[in-house]
Amino acid sequence: MAAHLNEKSTAPAPESVPSRRDSSNGSSTDNHDEIAIQLAKANNNKAMAHKDDDQAEKDPFAHLPEREAKILRDQVYTPDVKVGLAMLYRYSSRNDRIIILVAAICAIASGAALPLMTVVFGNLQGIFQDYFSPDSGLSYDAFTGELATLVLYFVYLAIGEFVTSYVATVGFIYTGEHISGKIREHYLESCMKQNIGFFDKLGAGEVTTRITADTNLIQEGISEKVGLTLAAIATFITAFVIGFVSFWKLTLILLSTLVALLLCMTTASRFIVRFSRQNIAAYAQGGSVAEEVISSVRNAVAFGTQDRLAKQYDAHLIRAETFGFKLKSTLGLMIGSMMTILYLNYGLAFWMGSRFLVDREVPLSKVLTVMMSVMIGAFNIGNVAPNAQAFTTALGAAAKIYSTIDRQSPIDSSSEEGIKLDKVDGTIRLERIKHVYPSRPDVVVMDDVSLTIPAGKTTALVGASGSGKSTIIGLVERFYSPLEGTVYLDDVDISTLNLRWLRQQIALVSQEPTLFSTTIYENIRHGLIGTKWENESPERQKELIYEAAKKANAHDFIISLPEGYETNVGERGFLLSGGQKQRIAIARAVVSDPKILLLDEATSALDTKSEGVVQAALEVAAEGRTTITIAHRLSTIKDAHNIVVMSEGHIVEQGTHDDLLEKRGAYFNLVTAQAIAAVQKPASDDEEEGQGEEIEASIYRSSTRGSMRSAVALEDPDDDIQARLNKTQSQQSASSMALARREADSQKKKKHYGLWTLIKVIASFNKEEWKLMMLGFFFSAISGGGNPTQAVFFAKLISALSVPVTDETIPYIRHEASFWSLMYLMLAIVMFIAFVGQGVVFAKCSERLIHRVRDRSFRSMLRQDVEYFDRDEHSAGALTSFLSTSATHVAGLSGSTLGTLIMVFTTLIASCSVGLSIGWKLALVCISTMPILIGCGFFRFWMLAHYQRRAKTAYAGSASFASEAITAIRTVAALTREQDVIAQYRASLAAQQRASLMSVVKSSLLYSASQSFTFLAFALGFWYGGTLIAKYEYTLFQFFIVFTSVIFGAQSAGGVFSFAPDMGKAVEAARELKTLFDRKPVIDTWATGGEKLEAVEGSIEFRDVHFRYPTRPEQPVLRGLNLSISPGQYVALVGASGCGKSTTIALLERFYDPLAGGIFVDGKEISSLNVNDYRSFIALVSQEPTLYQGTIRDNILLGAPQEVSDEQLAFACREANIYDFILSLPEGFNTVVGSKGALLSGGQKQRIAIARALVRNPKILLLDEATSALDSESEHVVQAALDKAARGRTTIAVAHRLSTIQKADVICVFDQGRVVEQGTHAELMKKNGRYAELVNLQSLEKHA
Repeated sequence: MAAHLNEKSTAPAPESVPSRRDSSNGSSTDNHDEIAIQLAKANNNKAMAHKDDDQAEKDPFAHLPEREAKILRDQVYTPDVKVGLAMLYRYSSRNDRIIILVAAICAIASGAALPLMTVVFGNLQGIFQDYFSPDSGLSYDAFTGELATLVLYFVYLAIGEFVTSYVATVGFIYTGEHISGKIREHYLESCMKQNIGFFDKLGAGEVTTRITADTNLIQEGISEKVGLTLAAIATFITAFVIGFVSFWKLTLILLSTLVALLLCMTTASRFIVRFSRQNIAAYAQGGSVAEEVISSVRNAVAFGTQDRLAKQYDAHLIRAETFGFKLKSTLGLMIGSMMTILYLNYGLAFWMGSRFLVDREVPLSKVLTVMMSVMIGAFNIGNVAPNAQAFTTALGAAAKIYSTIDRQSPIDSSSEEGIKLDKVDGTIRLERIKHVYPSRPDVVVMDDVSLTIPAGKTTALVGASGSGKSTIIGLVERFYSPLEGTVYLDDVDISTLNLRWLRQQIALVSQEPTLFSTTIYENIRHGLIGTKWENESPERQKELIYEAAKKANAHDFIISLPEGYETNVGERGFLLSGGQKQRIAIARAVVSDPKILLLDEATSALDTKSEGVVQAALEVAAEGRTTITIAHRLSTIKDAHNIVVMSEGHIVEQGTHDDLLEKRGAYFNLVTAQAIAAVQKPASDDEEEGQGEEIEASIYRSSTRGSMRSAVALEDPDDDIQARLNKTQSQQSASSMALARREADSQKKKKHYGLWTLIKVIASFNKEEWKLMMLGFFFSAISGGGNPTQAVFFAKLISALSVPVTDETIPYIRHEASFWSLMYLMLAIVMFIAFVGQGVVFAKCSERLIHRVRDRSFRSMLRQDVEYFDRDEHSAGALTSFLSTSATHVAGLSGSTLGTLIMVFTTLIASCSVGLSIGWKLALVCISTMPILIGCGFFRFWMLAHYQRRAKTAYAGSASFASEAITAIRTVAALTREQDVIAQYRASLAAQQRASLMSVVKSSLLYSASQSFTFLAFALGFWYGGTLIAKYEYTLFQFFIVFTSVIFGAQSAGGVFSFAPDMGKAVEAARELKTLFDRKPVIDTWATGGEKLEAVEGSIEFRDVHFRYPTRPEQPVLRGLNLSISPGQYVALVGASGCGKSTTIALLERFYDPLAGGIFVDGKEISSLNVNDYRSFIALVSQEPTLYQGTIRDNILLGAPQEVSDEQLAFACREANIYDFILSLPEGFNTVVGSKGALLSGGQKQRIAIARALVRNPKILLLDEATSALDSESEHVVQAALDKAARGRTTIAVAHRLSTIQKADVICVFDQGRVVEQGTHAELMKKNGRYAELVNLQSLEKHA
């Protein structure tokens, strides 16, 4: 094996290093690609699985032996949970259940009040009839007395209704919040428990969508809608009880209605649940595409791929739209059928009632009571339907959430089981380990590896990427379980140890330091969690934290920050330079004085200067602990006690730096590959002297550990904040004035939009469907006319049936009854057509609307400049959840809601007209009550909208907190921060609940008022109607037609506002959308203005450029940068981190505009050019290559501004050294890369990114540390690709590793935002200035 490896890397021997420029490193490429091929074969399986998600996913572990397959399956398996209604209440506390019980009783009582009215109604009808019949002898006074008593019953009912509906609403909303809060908590808690393999399978985006959107759906399903449904059911049951008591035969016959209704509902809801599941699933995929794009937005902007990425997102939206349409149409069909059944029920009731009446079995008043109560009861079952949707979606969402909550994690950090050792030495031993990642079951990452890591010593792991170095760390931390073999800590199998305890003994510093968005102090304090210092006094903790920060070389730069340790680092620690973040991460690792320290390429992403500082910090930290270091840069590990060289999952050789160099094996080749060419033989004496000093200096720096330490009181120039504060006045003003101007501008921009503007915004999304909408509104108007028409039939039938029954009148009664009953049949058919028509039409429109809103919002987000995404409130999580929730809320003001409004208005207008034309006095009195009812409903709408606004911010805050924790799950697990995350999340939820409780208590008052006023309206109508009847002014027929039409009109007016919550959300969402659409970024990719260039030569000039990042205006980054680059030059920018190298590249890409000074390309200032056109001449390869879900071909073609032939594609891939690798994959260019390119190794991703950059054939190539995150072997291949790529183009490379840029035409050394030295490698080495210092820091000589 060693020989094989040896032969593999001999090509670039020291003398032949220059040949790298001509890419003669074929052999190294091939071998690296072989590894890659095996990787790719594995991916392929996963890729296939991705394709047929719809079919049952094929078992990816089928090819493995059963025992191994089980280990892997356990790591990714998620149970399917069947969720019934009771399951939604799994997390209710005892108090919750008591409140629910009380609220339920109240809801039932408030529902029962309505049918009780029919009894009063029947009695009143009896009194009226007695009063009209000559032999009853009721005097005027006796009649009014009776009337008053019965009317008072209505008033009592009103009071009861007020109290009960108030308690019910408050109770259910409160418990709904509380329980869904609990579900959110348990969900996050369960996520915190899961093993890492589970997250490899689910994207963070999906998890975020669930914790925001899906829990909101559950909350809707268990809040006030439950109360409304219970009330409706209570009404229904009470109504039938009253019916049976009054006259059982007729009621029994009318029960057939119920059977029909239930049949109709159960059939429909089966389909509804199915479509709702598919809809949620289709959108979740779209959500993870959006999350990928937004989290790597710089890349999308640089390549101008916003449009194409938006199209990919759109593809998922189209699928979601079809399921959504099916879902809503089914609902429309169901409601249509229900209405039909109701009208058929009337016809049946009157026809049968007339039969019984003629047979003298029953008086009319009883028929009426039965009629009324069955009507009210059946009507209310109709009220259940709209809420049924909320329940079914809640169940669909709960199934997903519970499946995660119920998942038993095979590696559970929260369990208390397992041994805790009393004393830890820290010897780690791996014995015959075989490991496979569950997400890539075909690749054996480690095979039969045995390794001993002695206590208190430093062991370094080196090797190509994909050779299994990081896997060792993952196994020691127990992120994964190995398939075979065991890992021992002090000779105890770690799988028998308590997991949390184990992780507390270990500190991990990874390549990408993950900081949480809180203060620096808190970030370091996270390291104390779970250790014996967790509960120490704050003073003691402070000492420890300062101590750790000093060890990590971070204390000085932290205190010089304006807010010191209280500085907030922002999401993912964006506001600090890499070196600073890494040092905070190191402080966090050593603060608890762990026994074992794991360093996973802790310095690879840093430049030399910071690396020196961080490396020194690490060496201090490693002293006396068991340390495992993974390094790509070999200079960082030459002092290790043991160096282990790995390749393809095996250990090739091990020993100290010197031993391995003697062997001239694999390690020797790695070292020579990284060595930096020494300056050519000097010509004159004085130069000789310079040379000598330089060598001496470098020997002194790297002679021994001890002296190394003394020499490394290195300074990270980032850290000299004092110097920054003593700036000259004039310079201060250039940036600061520009910033002050910007601030003022942005203050002016905040707008408030009126309701009308927002409605126009929503309407604009349905512009194309206006003909459909009109049709829908027409159907709505017709369905609104059903109620008043029905009132006429009703009164006609009553007047016909009031005729005294004699043999002469029987044929007349029968004829009338049959005729009007058939009219009911006709009405039923018309209603069916109207309701189904509007249901289907509005389903189409509202799904279209949701689709367009999401599409346009996503495009508008991608239109924004990079500054927009730097802000905390626009984190990827927040924006993704905005896309998933706001769009669905906007639909609350779309067609269906407007249709309902039109329906109600038709009902109101028609019923008022009917009433006024038949009996104007009574009609006017009844109509006078309408404004009050409508007013109350409006207040409820207003209060709920207000409640929505407040609730939003808190949940968004807690959601982005959860999303941050889940995205950084490895860090959370390594720090055993799970409990801490959950506690913080709990606190933010609790605060939210307290606030919303108050607002619910207030808003429900108005709501219950609007509920109970109905009864007062009844009372008024009856009392006044009664007096009119008493004076013989009205007949029974007039009274009934006016009363039924107006009162039902009023009831439906109250019904409008049950849509209030949805409208409140819609207005809120529309406001956010409008703000997003109106935000015109300074650097607008949609702008068509600006000069367009025919061609670009490639000369670049920075003239006195000043710049600060908008998110941290107090921190100057560039201070008067002057730099000129001629066409075709290869210019390298080097310098300490935070000195403005990457910023220079960001400004060239025009991610930001400089505050003062100008950037010129070919003599034209870039801000005057059309930004898209300008960017099309530039290509960027960044440190973290970003790939999107999809095939390799898709990813490469994203770089091309126009169509690309296969030849060009192949050429770009050859130039990027990846063509052969791609062809060697089974699927070739159609291999799927997985989420964020997870299925390829770093080097492969980077080369695909280079191919993507080259396929646009750029004039200017920007390389932002393109190889820093790779190991030596991949770096070789990638570097060769970059050198090839740079030919004939103006190239600007930012490099940390100086060996990669010594061939540059010009090297510019940056310091504190200016260029301090420039020249070729040789010139700068002779100067023996800044550059020479950087080189020496990095040189890899053998120990002197």
